[in-house]
Amino acid sequence: MITVIAKLPVKEGKMDEAMAAFKVLMSKVASEEGTVLYSLNQEKANPNTLVVVEQYQDKAALEFHSSTPHFKEFFTASVAFISGKPEMMVMKEIQRV
Repeated sequence: MITVIAKLPVKEGKMDEAMAAFKVLMSKVASEEGTVLYSLNQEKANPNTLVVVEQYQDKAALEFHSSTPHFKEFFTASVAFISGKPEMMVMKEIQRV
């Protein structure tokens, strides 16, 4: 299992635009084979920061997700509402209960 945590700073006043873009993206991600979890979260300490927690069955599923037209469209559109470079962590799951 591959887990990705993406921390995205959102420009002041652009949260509604960001949420609308994520709603469209997530409706398409839901049908991707190999995507186990795609969860959008808002940081409590900084409400202008969104955190996406993603889980994929394997590296191939992550690569597939990153190559889809809907992800590329989202990524291009995100320059309008993302205020800096996203922080990304990619992890390999060791154990779960």
